[in-house]
Amino acid sequence: MTEEVRKQIKEVEIPVREIFKDMIKYAPSKLFGLLGNIIIVPVYTNLLTPSQYGTYAVALAVLSFLCIIFSDWIGLSGLRFFRQHQISDKIQDYLSTLLFILGSNLCVMYVLAFLFRKHFYTYFSVSPKIFLFILVLIIPVAIRALLFQVLRAQIKPGAFTISTIINQILTIAFSVLIIKIFKLGALSILIGMALSISIIDILLVFQSDILKYLKFEIPKFNMLKSLFLYGLPIAIAALSLWFINQSNKFITSHFYGLKEAGLVGVAYNMTFPVLMTLFAIITIAAYPRIINLYEDKIDVRPVISRMSGYYFLIAIPLILVMSAYAPDIISIFANAKYQNASVLVPYLAFSVLFMSLTDYTTMQYHLSKKTYILTTLKVWAGIAGLVLNIILIKKLGLVGVGIATLISNIFYFVMTVAITVPGFEWRIPCRRLVHILVCLIPSILVWLIIRGTTLHAGIQMSVLLFLYYLIFWFTNKYTKRYVE
Repeated sequence: MTEEVRKQIKEVEIPVREIFKDMIKYAPSKLFGLLGNIIIVPVYTNLLTPSQYGTYAVALAVLSFLCIIFSDWIGLSGLRFFRQHQISDKIQDYLSTLLFILGSNLCVMYVLAFLFRKHFYTYFSVSPKIFLFILVLIIPVAIRALLFQVLRAQIKPGAFTISTIINQILTIAFSVLIIKIFKLGALSILIGMALSISIIDILLVFQSDILKYLKFEIPKFNMLKSLFLYGLPIAIAALSLWFINQSNKFITSHFYGLKEAGLVGVAYNMTFPVLMTLFAIITIAAYPRIINLYEDKIDVRPVISRMSGYYFLIAIPLILVMSAYAPDIISIFANAKYQNASVLVPYLAFSVLFMSLTDYTTMQYHLSKKTYILTTLKVWAGIAGLVLNIILIKKLGLVGVGIATLISNIFYFVMTVAITVPGFEWRIPCRRLVHILVCLIPSILVWLIIRGTTLHAGIQMSVLLFLYYLIFWFTNKYTKRYVE
């Protein structure tokens, strides 16, 4: 065995194997989450009118907006620097500082919400009752987000999986029960979320053992500074993506009403949460491992390239099938009142393809601690997305939502590939892509034959995906040594 082969095994093959082991442990939570995201669409669309579903979609977008600004970035900062402070035996100070920042941010949020509440009602098109409950809901949501990232940093996929599955079950159960008994419409779902997430927060406290790490003292300035310098650009960047992918609900509601916003919400919930939950199986396992490899002075580019190749393997056929069978998917999983949402599915599905791909192309900015570059790129993409949403939704309606979202996500992806940090650039898995495209050819030919038959759409989709992966499995034995 040559020295080069030994190095390849140590720096690529072994880390990839460990990532796959973690993926297997994380997979049940993500697959169950995917199933939950699929289930809630037929459940909620049959229990809520399009206008009520529009209220629900807008409320979740408001919640997402507030979490991005005041809480999500804290958890991501916690994940990025957890290993560093663990090595230096400063984990107690670190976790205490994270909780201090989270508490302070929520206090600031409540003050601002009180002062500008009337502007919030007008801008977000939500009633005072819904907005008030969103402000209550953000507390358990913010705690859950932080503790989930702590579990990831501790590399506890089993605990993460159990908590995620329980959360999904409880949310659906509580929401349906409250809708049936109290007839509160969209508010029922928010109440169900609050109850289930609060229970999960208690479970996460014990799973992460965070109480034994906490000690209450004045946070150190240098630690606060590093967290804010890393985290605030992430918040600004995430807010920019929010403008691309979620501001369309408000803009649609403004021009066409909550009923049309409900259609956007259904198409969004059939694509973004479902596909991103599935695709996250790779990144949720890979990212902590890649951080540790980088901290151990190992070149992580081959590992990132290999994992992005596996992403293409999963993503491309699913996106193509969803796009080809969009009307059938909506008719199967949503109430007939929402059938017009099918026009959005292909656009949003391909938007997810490019957006999720940036999880790999942007690792360079996180590892090099140059998140200001990432922030700049997302801000430009966010501005473009907001402008396109306003112009195209007003002119084209639902189709404008899809076109604006897709163009903005492609624009963002292209910028992350073009603007690189030396020594961290993403390596395109070209051979893997060629292999995937070759395997798609027989599936496309079969699709041309069966698409006009009376065979049920669900069976057609299953046949096409099964054929693709069967061909890939068979040919992979002969191409493995040549594929990145």
